[in-house]
Amino acid sequence: MISVGIDVSKEKSTICAMKPYGEIIMSPKDFKHTKEDMEHLTDKISSLGEDVKCVLEATGKYHLPICQYLKSHHLFVSVINPLEMKRYRCQGLRNAKTDKIDSKIIAQYGIDHWYQLSEPQEIEQDRYELRLLGRQYAQTMKIRVKRCQALSDLLDMTMPGICGLLNDFNRYNGKDKLCDFVREYWHYDNITKSSEKVFIKKYQTWSKKNGYRRNEDEARQLYALAMNSILTLDSGSEPVRLMIQNSVDILKEVDASLYTILNQMRELAKTMPEYDTVLSMGGIGETLAPCLIAEIGDIRQYHSGSALVAYAGIDVPPYESGKFVGTKRHISKRGSPLLRLLGYQIIDCLNKHGPRMVNDTSVYNYFMKKRAEGKPYKVAGMAAFNKFLRIYHSRVTTITTN
Repeated sequence: MISVGIDVSKEKSTICAMKPYGEIIMSPKDFKHTKEDMEHLTDKISSLGEDVKCVLEATGKYHLPICQYLKSHHLFVSVINPLEMKRYRCQGLRNAKTDKIDSKIIAQYGIDHWYQLSEPQEIEQDRYELRLLGRQYAQTMKIRVKRCQALSDLLDMTMPGICGLLNDFNRYNGKDKLCDFVREYWHYDNITKSSEKVFIKKYQTWSKKNGYRRNEDEARQLYALAMNSILTLDSGSEPVRLMIQNSVDILKEVDASLYTILNQMRELAKTMPEYDTVLSMGGIGETLAPCLIAEIGDIRQYHSGSALVAYAGIDVPPYESGKFVGTKRHISKRGSPLLRLLGYQIIDCLNKHGPRMVNDTSVYNYFMKKRAEGKPYKVAGMAAFNKFLRIYHSRVTTITTN
């Protein structure tokens, strides 16, 4: 048996081939991620003439080209978790690290774990694209949060208190009343330069023009807030106007991107057999359903509900030593942080809306039970999300296997 250790970098990989007992039959050598070098590499591996397994460490997206190319040439390729490889690499006292040394260590790992090596499961194209969209949606949402904070900071100096009055940065049917209003007025002085009666009339006209409900009481509250607020930036400053209007325009562009990505995610998620089942679960709506399906992926890659819980990073590994048994343990947090965030949103949705929004209240009842026991909100929430994932695994597995 021959283990081919591959230390992957961005544009090249260092390759080392090894037999049992540390016999090196191909010294570490660099190969670029080009067709010419990859063809040369596959010829070398094929010429070894024995049972060969290629072992490499997962490195984001960098390992995908070489992994795909080797598998297309019918070679055995095993992708190792970086944490597992790091623990194996750090067994010695003196841990030198170079690409050549890493390729030898990875090859040695393949020898030591020869019978445990397995090839990664193929991901369907639709699911792969859905996952990429899900990650893009999460990244864009982070940008939106930052832009909302930036605009809020500016408004605290020109229109303090307006965020709470106009429902903060809520999106409804592609509209944002707060952004639309501050885009036009951007400073309280633009409100107070008119009388209250004139402003109310202007506000009614503005609301009708932009498709919002005309609200005279809201206009009076805005005028009163403008009259009683202490402002720290001058209304006559052109840079101030430019900063606020530019912040609003950027935020609207981000919202448009989120809307486009989410619509595409919904179209892909609806083609998945588990979509209706996931949508019917408590705390899940048309926004969270495609995000959850995207992040979890094919349920067949998890052998049990415990494996799915471990992927979320909310499992609590046991800790025992002699007569000591650890009870106050923290969750591992070694899975997907995005899935944990989705879990928090699901439980928060259940907590806010209660059982009236769904027929299935098992997760909600479990959450309330933990709260009644005196558990902190986050502890009870993660316990309820643990139960949610086990139910998810059971129901989706039944759907996909039938």
